[in-house]
Amino acid sequence: MAIKRSSPNQKSADTVKKNQKTQSKSHQTTPKSEKPLNHNSSGESRLVSAANNPEETENQEARIRPQTLTEYIGQKELKKILNIAIAAAKDRQESLDHLLLYGPPGLGKTTMSLILASEMGVDCKITAAPALERPRDITGLLIGLKPGDILFIDEIHRLNRMTEELLYPAMEDYRLDITIGKGQAAKTRSISLPKFTLIGATTKVGSLTSPLRDRFGLIQRLRFYEIDELTIIVKRTADIFKTVVTEDGATEIARRSRGTPRIANRLFRRVRDYAQVEKATAINLELAATALEIFDVDERGLDWTDRLVLSTMIEQFQGGPVGLEAIAAATGEDSKTIEEVYEPYLLQIGYLNRTHRGRIATEAAYKHLGYQKTLF
Repeated sequence: MAIKRSSPNQKSADTVKKNQKTQSKSHQTTPKSEKPLNHNSSGESRLVSAANNPEETENQEARIRPQTLTEYIGQKELKKILNIAIAAAKDRQESLDHLLLYGPPGLGKTTMSLILASEMGVDCKITAAPALERPRDITGLLIGLKPGDILFIDEIHRLNRMTEELLYPAMEDYRLDITIGKGQAAKTRSISLPKFTLIGATTKVGSLTSPLRDRFGLIQRLRFYEIDELTIIVKRTADIFKTVVTEDGATEIARRSRGTPRIANRLFRRVRDYAQVEKATAINLELAATALEIFDVDERGLDWTDRLVLSTMIEQFQGGPVGLEAIAAATGEDSKTIEEVYEPYLLQIGYLNRTHRGRIATEAAYKHLGYQKTLF
């Protein structure tokens, strides 16, 4: 099947690959094995990654985070359920039931845990599963909790077996069982814990073990945001940063944000930088579009690596089906990065299909990149 361009303005795969090679040369000091998943093959942080970016300081994040459920935009069904849980817990003077939040990164799981702590008038301790390597790591956190406090564990699907088993009695009976000694001399000591709330966050709910998942009283999914919801978020962030943004300017940023508030706020900051340099008095549609094109984020929120994956499939593999390892070898990207970082959004917007025979680029992907299928 022959492929030809229907638009000369679209970037070719060769151009994208050339850019990739050029950028890779300037980043050869970064070992590939140390590259985080939200970075591309050259080690650069992706503007449209939904993962946490170390360059986004805690002060910036805290500044734009909503403080109450009323301020929290989107996730209407989730808010209804949590409002009921909060009201019931307050009425009974109890702690909230354990809560598992799952969904793609950047949708507000950490923010929601902080809001719940604020609504309940308690403290929230935040940690991540990879940081809980030894039993004493989780033990110290649990012993330090006060009645009603919230313990938030991000990436909870990555808990090791020993830490997870310590959580079972802690969640169910508010008891910490510690083994002292080894072999026949080993003894188990039980420590009573205050009634607390464990909030777990995960992007892979299916990776949780059944014993852990079954101990959560509430299991709720966070969904991608609509453009109108993201527009409100962009306008709210603009107000906080004392920046004038028009309705169509905010919508343009929202449209390229991949349904994710974290990305919307990041893109807003980059557009704001551009507006500052250009001495613009307001961010309108034209300015937002120009700025985001400069940062190589197209109208569907794809960056050059997203387009590289798709164009490689089309030009080298006739659109597929093609295996993951073949795509990785042809693009120079790690297969795990392609599967966990690039594919989810391409699947979500219908540019990619996964079949038992391999990945297939869809008609929508052909059209977006300016390709046209021909029979010969």
